[in-house]
Amino acid sequence: MTDRPSCYPSLPATLLKSLGPGRMPLLDVLTSPVPSGRFDSPVDDRHVLCLHVGDPVPVTYRVGTAERQGARLHGQFCVVPAGSSTRWTLSSPARSLLLRLTPGLMREVAETTGLGTQGAALDPAIHIRDPQVERIGWMMQAEDHDGYPGGRLFVDSLATALAARLFALQSNAVAPEPKRRHALPAWRLRQVVEYIEAHLDEDLTLAELAGVAGFSVSHFKPLFKQATGLPVHRFVLERRVERARLRLIEGRMSLTEVALEAGFSHSSHMARCLRRFLGMSPTEIARASQ
Repeated sequence: MTDRPSCYPSLPATLLKSLGPGRMPLLDVLTSPVPSGRFDSPVDDRHVLCLHVGDPVPVTYRVGTAERQGARLHGQFCVVPAGSSTRWTLSSPARSLLLRLTPGLMREVAETTGLGTQGAALDPAIHIRDPQVERIGWMMQAEDHDGYPGGRLFVDSLATALAARLFALQSNAVAPEPKRRHALPAWRLRQVVEYIEAHLDEDLTLAELAGVAGFSVSHFKPLFKQATGLPVHRFVLERRVERARLRLIEGRMSLTEVALEAGFSHSSHMARCLRRFLGMSPTEIARASQ
């Protein structure tokens, strides 16, 4: 059997420090080489989605007594539920994009649907193709490659979207008629917005803002969007763009200082967002104000 690490690589120390003691991200991503030959996948306490990257590779997949064969294609993914392992046999080396999702978020999404914990557990699966899951995977890969310029709030939003999609795929249920959702009460929305403005320079999280509103993450997201017309991460990004615009007009701070005060990871990320939302570079905004 091919040598294989007993567990997936640990999260970067800088990320663990930013999360705080005992906390794990709702979703993380890493790119992992997959050796040829036969091996058992590492056991993880999170659900693991393995998106195949690159040319097709013939594989044999075994979980329990069930065994399947086929070719893994670029963008297809398999599901390894938390606490379990699967046996693989690959004819040639491959590469996987691994998305690791906390089971607690799946439970929360299941409870939001009114089914309690009935649909919280994930079943093992292989050779699945879904455009939404694939898109989330590539966005996570881009975030990781660029040093997470969108911050934890954007990753948290991707995590809840991924959990909801996996739940829908596994349940195979016909989507019900959308129910009209109530928006956040005005006073709760005001609390959240004031908190965002006061902590705009920090790496905000979805759980943090949901806690300010007094709701779970899965309930908070649609309520906030109903109240503001924007997803949470988009609302925060627009507030950061506006904060940066005002500081650039004042002209008392360097680009790096403006970026940090507005909550951007670095000045180049701020510049990209300003061009995207305002159609102007930081220098052009500063000049126009003069």
